[in-house]
Amino acid sequence: MNIAILSVSKKGYDLSFKLKELLDNDSTIIKCDIYHKDVKNTFNLLFYEYDAIIAIMASGILIRSITHLLESKTTDPAILNIDDNGNFVISMLSGHLGGANKLTIKVADLLGATPVITTSTDVNKKLGIDVLAKDLYLSIDNTKEILHFNKSILEGKEVSFTVNSNGNYNYLFEYLNKNTLEMDVSIYFSSRINDGEIEAECDNHTIILRPRNIVFGIGCRRGKSCEKINEAIDVVLNDLKVHKSRINMLSSAEIKKDEQGILDLAEKLDIPVNFVELDKLSLFESKYIQKSDFVMSKFGIPGVCEPSALITAGFDSKLIYKKTAFDGVTVSVAISK
Repeated sequence: MNIAILSVSKKGYDLSFKLKELLDNDSTIIKCDIYHKDVKNTFNLLFYEYDAIIAIMASGILIRSITHLLESKTTDPAILNIDDNGNFVISMLSGHLGGANKLTIKVADLLGATPVITTSTDVNKKLGIDVLAKDLYLSIDNTKEILHFNKSILEGKEVSFTVNSNGNYNYLFEYLNKNTLEMDVSIYFSSRINDGEIEAECDNHTIILRPRNIVFGIGCRRGKSCEKINEAIDVVLNDLKVHKSRINMLSSAEIKKDEQGILDLAEKLDIPVNFVELDKLSLFESKYIQKSDFVMSKFGIPGVCEPSALITAGFDSKLIYKKTAFDGVTVSVAISK
């Protein structure tokens, strides 16, 4: 997640730096920038550039500054509101698909503040269909149906999921098992469903959920074993709360194409691995990747795990886990649009 922190007062500005320092230590936070004053003009510049904006200011200033920018729950960034003293963190906009509710809890925990969340499904301890999609990195084909689904879920109506029996849906089954008290569900199997897709039906309304491609970029020192690389991946999966069956592909640079540990891991997980050509990596540009001077001087490329993951995930993909080192293994994660 790419985050902007915008403040108005001196106390808010000081709190911005404290929060940025804490967020920078989180591998799921790709970038965190600080802005101060000139609120309305700054919001105009930031609104479409960041996944989330944390506004340290009075709620009235925030609301009046963003009303003209609002478009849709599927495109608006997550907006959080924090008071100058850091006592309360409020999820103001895009609580589910934008991730504001979960970011609110994260930030409140970091600051020792009280999180404030007002979305109906959350306060009634129900699982919204958009929360399920966000948690499992699924796209929703008809977002206009979200309101009806969540209203029906609040009323206790059953949601049925239909999948293809040939697909690997372990991630879905595990997730639903952990949330059985929050959503009344049933699962069916049918060959009419495309492999990988999930058909959700509730109260005669239907939504198709499609997995977005998740690519794990891997870099490592020469000779790292399959077990050591796998251990690093397990840590990342735990941080992201992602099931192993959701990994679509591994990736690395072509200089690692004979790295036995990576090849063995791909075989063990039964996941393809893509070794990206050096020419593609050398031409790759992104303001979100961490460039390595050593790798650039030795191989002429900005890095291994982050750019290879982004290239493999495809055009307009984004990082959801920045390059993080684990005893000679670096891992990053990119997701397709």
